[in-house]
Parts: sequence; structure tokens; C-alpha cells
Amino acid sequence: MRAPNHSHREVVCSEKAEPVEVLRGSSRRAFLGQAGTAAAIAVGALTSPGIANAANSGGSTSNSSSSVSAQNRVNKATQLRVSETMHDQNFGYAVNVNNGDDALYADKAGTFTKGLAHDAYGRVTAASYASLKKALTTGAFSDFESIILGGTRTLNGPQGGLAYDLEALDGTQFGQPQVPPAPKLANDQTGTELLEHYWGALLRDVAFTDYDGNALATAAAAELSSQASYVGPRNGSGQVTPDLLFRGIFPGETLGPYLSQFFVQPTSFGAQPLGQQMNSFLPNLDFGTNFNEWLNIQNGVPTGLQTTNDPTLRYRRNGRDLAAFTRVDVLYQAYFVAFLVLAGIGAPLNPGNPYVHSTVQNGFGSFGGPDFAGMFGEVATKALNVVWWQKWFVHLRPRPEATGGIVQLVKTGQGQFTDVTLSKTILASNGLQQSFNKYGSWLLPLAFPEGSPVHPAYPTGHGTVGGACLTVLKFIFDGSFVIPNPVVPTSDGLSLQPYTGADAGQLTVNGELNKLGHNVSFGHGIHAGIHWRSDTDTSLRLGEAVALSFLQNRARTYNEPFTINITKFDGSVATISNE
Repeated sequence: MRAPNHSHREVVCSEKAEPVEVLRGSSRRAFLGQAGTAAAIAVGALTSPGIANAANSGGSTSNSSSSVSAQNRVNKATQLRVSETMHDQNFGYAVNVNNGDDALYADKAGTFTKGLAHDAYGRVTAASYASLKKALTTGAFSDFESIILGGTRTLNGPQGGLAYDLEALDGTQFGQPQVPPAPKLANDQTGTELLEHYWGALLRDVAFTDYDGNALATAAAAELSSQASYVGPRNGSGQVTPDLLFRGIFPGETLGPYLSQFFVQPTSFGAQPLGQQMNSFLPNLDFGTNFNEWLNIQNGVPTGLQTTNDPTLRYRRNGRDLAAFTRVDVLYQAYFVAFLVLAGIGAPLNPGNPYVHSTVQNGFGSFGGPDFAGMFGEVATKALNVVWWQKWFVHLRPRPEATGGIVQLVKTGQGQFTDVTLSKTILASNGLQQSFNKYGSWLLPLAFPEGSPVHPAYPTGHGTVGGACLTVLKFIFDGSFVIPNPVVPTSDGLSLQPYTGADAGQLTVNGELNKLGHNVSFGHGIHAGIHWRSDTDTSLRLGEAVALSFLQNRARTYNEPFTINITKFDGSVATISNE
């Protein structure tokens, strides 16, 4: 999976596998390898009686047993940090290859350029593109500050991808097979994924529970069924049914209602009730379907338009609700709430928790509530910086809205102003025609007036954070536990009602967690119009890998001996242990 370690940070940035060096210096692991040597020397120095006594007794010369015990812990803590660093260094850096589109198209239509300066046809200017590439190559703060923008929207945190971490592997150590090259812009899969976006926009205000019997949902399912390049779930006959639209592919995701139980079950945050109703947007208000408006969005120029909030609190029940949630959520919010739901319904802990069978003590600061609750913010930050490395320094995949601009050029007879020949799976599709009939243009209708955030598409931040937090939840709880008393929102989102489907007794913790990850990431993707399906599938797996690294590093810090098994998204089992 991983190539041998080198003394500088590399990423393969073309199909010719030519490495591009960034950061102008040593990698995190090389740096920490040197730091490990220094730390080992420091351990020896700390055994000096004068230093040890001063460190533990405010400068006195007392040599009590408590001082010796404390010094032993200091030494062991330092040795643990060094050994974990050296262990991680052995992984080397991962193989990361992009899809070659950046080098393929002279007009850079296959590259993320949002926020940069574009011409009247949406093509990035040479100077603006060059300023971005220079910053990504050198990694210098001053070069990032010199990037030429097209408007007032700022680029979203590219240097997060260059941040180091002292727990879990470095961002450059994740890659294939979790993160393969993104689908190429002109291939059939990308065309089908874009088609799914157009159908998602048309169905944005239809309740998920109303898909059965809805004419648009039936048409969407029929067209996606006919696409060999569609990678979403199908039934046993190979068909996409309305009930399967916009669902994920991991175990348990096609069971029960579209929405995960963790997105609708009431709970509490301490003494504060959390009913799970939310502020959403009023229906039938979409953006980016006028070319001048679209061009302003690509340049980062404010359009002056805004969403309108629904004054009534509702349970999430359609695509617009999921989009509205993800526009302003704290990235690990849905997973922390899932933690509260599981704790509130008394879900059993993972059988490997060392206190499961204890009648003498319980977990607290380790293997208990405070320990578990604190993990989500920790692992979310690590996952976010890892995926930012992938986004900015490897893939630079454009957003669906940008490709919708190419569709507009082609369908209006201006195809000479793009270097891309898009797949007929989108250009000749029923979904695209239906969208034109409603909106009067071939552009992708967006849920937000600003369109996507100003960072590349692949993989997703929401999805990678989701994959990491879901893995932590599987570490905490028994994934085979069946969720009692499942519920589903009414079509208007004003109330919950019991879910009584034939599979109501099959909704397990792991299945509903898998579903939650796609609910959130597709809410920010297909339902909002700003991320590709493959962005989400890849990012969830990447987040899972980050969390497993984090948990294994963390395992050796616990005093309690334990072995915990986690069922991964692909159905295989990962083991976290310090035994």
C-alpha cells in the first residue's frame, strides 16, 4: 500500500507519476524521527539526580519514592511518544495519484479554480491559475497570500493540508486504496454523477417518504437504472427504485427509512432536551441557474442573493433540509448527537470495553463518558487536515457546479470555449432536459446562493470527518445492537411517527451509523449540488482510516488492557488493542 519512506514530502501529481516536492524541507515523520533521537537523549538527561529532583520538588534535593515514581512516569511517557513516532514513520508515505485532468486540459476545466479569476466563459486566467499552483508547490505562506482571486471570497484553508499532527499518521501517509484517483471529468461515471445531481435538485423539496409514487422520483430511478456507470445501490434485479435514490452503499443503508435514526430520534445534551427539529429553508428557491450569476459564483463575487429561512421548526424530511443542516453545522455535530442518542437509549458498549463486565469500577476519564465525548473534536480536526492535503495538494477536483457551466456552454452552441468533451450520459439525459424545462438553463441548480465552499471537491470534508467520527462511535458502542422503536418524520416534518416497515427490527447501530454518514455528506453533496457521489464514498473510507490510526496510537496510552473490534464500511473487522 505504501512506498518506502523518503526524507521529503512528495505527492504524485500526474498520470506519469512525477513527484512534486512541497514544503521545502523535511517531512513530519523525518522531523519527528530527529525529534525522537533528541527525546531519547532527553530521557537520559532526566535520569540525572539533579535534574530529576529539581523537576519534581521545586528545586529541593529530596529523593523520595514518590519523586522516583513520578520520574519513572515522565520517562515512560517520553519513551511512549518516541516509540509511537518511530512506529508511524515505518509506514512511509502513501501512493497518491490524481486523475490527470489538470495536465490534460489547457483551459484547466478539469481543475478546481473557484475563487480565482475567470474570463467571460468561466475559464480561469493563466496568471491566477499560476499563482495558485506556485503556492501549492512551495507551501510558503507568502505565496498563498499572493494568489490572484477573482472576487472577495477567500480560499478555504488550503494550508490546513500542511498542518502536522502528533497523534495519528501524517496526511501524506494516507492514500490508495482508500483514495484512488477521482473519476475523470469526461468519463461516463462523472456524467452519471452529474445527472444524479440534476435529479437531486428537481427532488429537493419532495419528502423522502413521498418518493414512492412521485413521478419525478420514478423517472429519476428509471434513468439511473439504465446507466451502467451508476455506482449507487440497486435492488436484487439490478434496478434503482425510488426508495433507493440517493442512498449509500455500505451495509445496512438500504434498510428502513432514508434518514438515519440518529438524525431524528430525540435525545438530550445533559439537562437540555434536543428534539432534533431544525431551521430549514423555504422551498422552491434555488441559485446559479443564470449564467452571469453562475460566473460571479465561480469568481467569488457575491451575488446579493440569499436563502430564506422557514419560520417553522421541522424534522429533517427532504433534500433541502439536509442541505440547510450541512451549510452551518459544526462538522462533527451529527455524530456527537448520535453519541447522545445512543447513550440516551442505553445502547450497550462495545463488548471489548474493559469495564463491560466489571462490578467494581466503571470507565470515566478512560473508557467512559468524558473520554468518549472528547474524542469527536479530536479526531474531526485530524481528519479535516488529512483530507485538506488530498483536496489541495493531490486531486484539485472541480465542483459539480463548474461542470454544469461546461454543460451550459455545450448545450447553447458555445462548445468551442471549452476543451472538455463531456459524456453523453449527461448531455443526452432526461434529467438534464427536465431541469432545463423548470429553470430555463442547463446550469446545475444550487441550494446555496454562493454555491460550493471555496475548496476542491475530492474527497469531502464532511465525509472524512464523518468516517472518522463514525469509526469512533463503533469503537464505543456495540454495533450489532438493534435500535428500539424506530421513527420516521411525517412529510411536512412537523412530527414523528413510528416506522413499521417489515425491516423495522433490522436497524442496527452500525447500519444506522453508516446511513448517517451518507445522509450528512450527501446533504452537503447531491442534495445541495456541491459534491460528487464518489467524493462521499471515498471520504468516508478515508475518515475511517484516519480514525483507526488515531485509535491505535491512543490505545497504548490506556492503563486498562483491552481489545476492541470494529466493523468497517466494507464489512471487514479492524482490531484496536494494547494487549
